[in-house]
Amino acid sequence: MPTYDYECDACDHSFELFQTISEPLKKKCPECGKMRLRRLFGTGAALLFKGSGFYQTDYRSESYKKGAKADKKANESTSGDGKASDKKASGSKKKEKAKAKTSS
Repeated sequence: MPTYDYECDACDHSFELFQTISEPLKKKCPECGKMRLRRLFGTGAALLFKGSGFYQTDYRSESYKKGAKADKKANESTSGDGKASDKKASGSKKKEKAKAKTSS
């Protein structure tokens, strides 16, 4: 149930009230008894998610986490080797071009 803030325009009494959403607005002030009560805009009806457990990754199993680490390590090692082989290949292509120019 949401909490609503009310304030009386006659006596400036303010208070919080637990109400269902479908319940009608209160109009009579509990302090002075006059019909000058109004509901204030506030954060009373908002949902607050605090703590852990609200993200998809919080519920991953240990086996999933181990598999993800292994995949990450495998990708890092292959990407490192791939970069080195690319550099070697580009270097050998330059040498071939240089030999072709000198021979012609």
